[in-house]
Amino acid sequence: QDPSFTQFYSNPIYLNPAFAGSNGCPRFVANYRNQWPSLSGNYVTYAAAYDQYFKNISGGIGVIATHDMQGQGTIQTSMLGLIYSYHLSVTRKFSLMFGARAAWYQKFLDWDKLTFGDMIDPRKGFIYQTGDVPRGGSRGFFDASAGIVGYSDVFFFGVAAHHLNMPNESMIVGESRLPMRFTGHAGAEIKLGGKSKYSNTTSIMPNVIYQYQNGFQELNIGTYVKYGIFTAGVWYRTSDAFITTIGINTGMFRIGYSYDVTVSQLNNGVSGGSHEVSLGLNLNCKKKIPQFRTISCPSF
Repeated sequence: QDPSFTQFYSNPIYLNPAFAGSNGCPRFVANYRNQWPSLSGNYVTYAAAYDQYFKNISGGIGVIATHDMQGQGTIQTSMLGLIYSYHLSVTRKFSLMFGARAAWYQKFLDWDKLTFGDMIDPRKGFIYQTGDVPRGGSRGFFDASAGIVGYSDVFFFGVAAHHLNMPNESMIVGESRLPMRFTGHAGAEIKLGGKSKYSNTTSIMPNVIYQYQNGFQELNIGTYVKYGIFTAGVWYRTSDAFITTIGINTGMFRIGYSYDVTVSQLNNGVSGGSHEVSLGLNLNCKKKIPQFRTISCPSF
């Protein structure tokens, strides 16, 4: 399965390539996730991305890089992708974005960290050298993804499909196809307050995200509450975790932190939950983009 971030919209072009350029001006993001830190085989994932809208190509360009480590680095996966998203104004109040990502993946298996049955002594444990012979250990492959997002001033929705070409990701002899991952997401921004100088300083943003990959599926339901530069959110990931998120967004800088409380049979005391931190930098455009509508969705 692919790495999954709790702060879904802190790196929007990872969630759906159609989001490239949705902020208009240059946007830089960075993410760090440590899943189940109390386990010896925890998952640590890093991500960084840049995207921006360009009027002369009627769309956005994005660059994204990720690095994922499993089992204390036993398996490591790096990805570098280039994204283009075409922006279409359907009406004065509704727009569509169509995105595609071309990426290169590099997977690496550290054979020195593997253990085998012939290394075990019944009384003393792992004391022998294995007779197993390393076979391969790395694999590089091309990957393609695509998505679409529709939005107005109040709501947005989107679907995305990753690994459309189902590349072979096997790091040893043989074939293991990377299954396609499908994502559906939707949300809205409901502004509160009357017509006064304090109006629209508070917003409620309900969201839902569904993901499916090779028989595994998860449904995330939650909401954010935004007051000025502060945002807080609660989510529930079906049969897995209860999520709390807090963030600050000044317009140019933003920072977010989330913690996943494990509620599955693994339980939080054993797993240690999951920690995630996101950083963002939104720069001003050199020239104002005429007739550009930004999307109203959580941005930390």
